[in-house]
Amino acid sequence: MTITQEDELDGLKAIGRIVANTMQAMGRALEPGMTTRELDDIGRALLDRDGAVPAPEATYDFPGATCVSVNEEIAHGIPGPRVIAAGDLVNIDVSASKDGFFADTGASFRVPPVAASTDRLCRDGRRAMQVGIAQVGAGKPLAGIGRAIGRFASDRGYTLIRNLASHGVGRSLHEYPEEIATWPTTGDRRRIDKGLVLTVEPFLSHGGLWARDGHDGWTLYAEPAAPVVQYEHTVVATARGAVVVTLPG
Repeated sequence: MTITQEDELDGLKAIGRIVANTMQAMGRALEPGMTTRELDDIGRALLDRDGAVPAPEATYDFPGATCVSVNEEIAHGIPGPRVIAAGDLVNIDVSASKDGFFADTGASFRVPPVAASTDRLCRDGRRAMQVGIAQVGAGKPLAGIGRAIGRFASDRGYTLIRNLASHGVGRSLHEYPEEIATWPTTGDRRRIDKGLVLTVEPFLSHGGLWARDGHDGWTLYAEPAAPVVQYEHTVVATARGAVVVTLPG
């Protein structure tokens, strides 16, 4: 989606605030002994309360309102009977629509106690996302996002999952530009149009390079097996840089 009117930005900010509030509430509710389905139920209730429709379920018939991925599951985890334990790393990905506008956000949460290396990975995962967002602006190269994140990762000894990309969003969950690399690439000469709505969502890892499919047809795992974190915002490109719409409030 490319925004051309102020009311479109207002609509995006409204759904962005809803998904951000939902994700943060789910993160606060995390505790050992609860199941991923119980966590998803919290998210579903909050989206329903605010009049939002879970996007993965409505768009792709995903079996849940949100994606909840634990430890070795790095994305698209199906909410179910899995019990969350102390020390787990839990990724919560919330996307939804309201009044014809879509927004998408995600973050990795730690269930104490966790190792110092996991704390560091989470902190740097959020920083990697911010490094990518800083490259968003009208007229800038799309490939600049991945180049900047790649430098950040390599300087600190991390790897990036190279087949889970950022994407356009706004009027549907996934739209043009369908794939925006969050790792260094060559040959992509696309420029960011003013008003373009997109996600920035690098998957930072201690050794993982690819996402592989699991047996359930949804859940993704790192290959080689390694810890992975993901942080995601939906942003709008302007002449002054990125406007983040997935902020709680």
